Amino acid sequence: AGAVKPTYFPTLIGAKALHSQGLDGYGVTIAVLDTGLWKKTAIQDDSRGQFRILAQYDVIAERAKPDLYSDGKYDVDIDDSNGHGTHVTSIAISSDRTVSGDYQGVAPGARIVAVRAFNANGSGSYADVLKGLDWIVKNRVKYKIRVLNLSFGARPQSHYWADPLNQAVMKAWQAGIVVVASAGNGGPQARTITAPGNVPYVITVGAITDNYTPANLADDRLASFSAAGPTDEGFVKPDVVAPGGHMLGWMPPHGQIPRSHPQFMDVDEEYFTMSGTSQAAAAVTGTVALMLQAQPALTPDQVKCRLMSASRAAVSSAGKPAYSVFQQGAGLINAYDAVYSSNYGCANVGLDIAADIAGVKHFGGPARQKSDGSYYVIDANGQPINQQGYLWNNGYLWNQGYLWSNGYLWNQGYLWSNGYLWSNGYLWNNGYLWTNGTTVNPASTMSINNWVNQE
Repeated sequence: AGAVKPTYFPTLIGAKALHSQGLDGYGVTIAVLDTGLWKKTAIQDDSRGQFRILAQYDVIAERAKPDLYSDGKYDVDIDDSNGHGTHVTSIAISSDRTVSGDYQGVAPGARIVAVRAFNANGSGSYADVLKGLDWIVKNRVKYKIRVLNLSFGARPQSHYWADPLNQAVMKAWQAGIVVVASAGNGGPQARTITAPGNVPYVITVGAITDNYTPANLADDRLASFSAAGPTDEGFVKPDVVAPGGHMLGWMPPHGQIPRSHPQFMDVDEEYFTMSGTSQAAAAVTGTVALMLQAQPALTPDQVKCRLMSASRAAVSSAGKPAYSVFQQGAGLINAYDAVYSSNYGCANVGLDIAADIAGVKHFGGPARQKSDGSYYVIDANGQPINQQGYLWNNGYLWNQGYLWSNGYLWNQGYLWSNGYLWSNGYLWNNGYLWTNGTTVNPASTMSINNWVNQE
């Protein structure tokens, strides 16, 4: 094997500065629900050389051979016949260091729980994913699971609160697990956010690219594939963006992804280059581990608040937002500033997760649509917050937090300009009509985020 290849994203998001202070995610457990995990040394051993895979649970294998887990032990070795799960885990936690001492991963000291619910082709049934989520929540105390990476998505088929996948994700958040979800790779059009990234509570992540010039920040841009909001309930998503272009990570050479895209595989070194909001979500997952190592008492809402308030929106040379709030949310994450932030109560304001899960109250966001089809954000009085959805006075208007991230009680539903009332069912662009009573078939499938070209 040759020299350890550098990854530039820990520097770009401010994680390298924390590594030099001894913050590397040690003691924090990340659960990754994906295609499994390949046992590369830099993945299975943490920054201190300790074995860090606390548990592995293969939903698919258990369904095929129930006796596999009959003794209740979850250390049965699972592999990754696709490669996606290993790649995102690598971005979050790879402990290898370059010659100059830089870690490859964002949180090289963190521990891992790997749950496999997606097969070699990258698809999984709702039933399997739900079982994996349920297992993670049930075992959160045993393995001290604080962060959950969900780098997959499905086209929303109902309001966020009626989707069983989203209900399970909301329960994880309510139980104290910070859920990080990819926005989806179906951008750049509006309203392309996938489930569970359309859950208002969780941290939904879009992708930027450094344009292959990591040292030059001036040409960084939003990735063209990065999904955009608003959600169908009017919430601004993504919440933040992170590096997701041509991301270097470990990859099993036998995986389906490198077999399908061999030109991006370094067979000798077992590295693979891949782009997507999956990879961006993994960078945020690692960042959350750093935040929780520094302050273990932070709640999921507080983590989200600090992460968003420490993020920096891309602006043009004229000082205007370079992208809409529906494309970049609060902007590019900054792990260093998030760790040292003192903000607390600025995320998920106006929402009530217990009432939402109980079905007593549901919520809508502040996004509205103009007659020309464009989207904007209103304040609590129903007044538009300028065209981009930001109040720019040297940043954001801080009162309760971000006005545009607040939730409002769902009453009659919101009227899109094309005349469909959301609460009575909304006619999607592609012609699917769903109503409040729509339920998702447990046998229907979702997938890890679709392949996109490198950016």
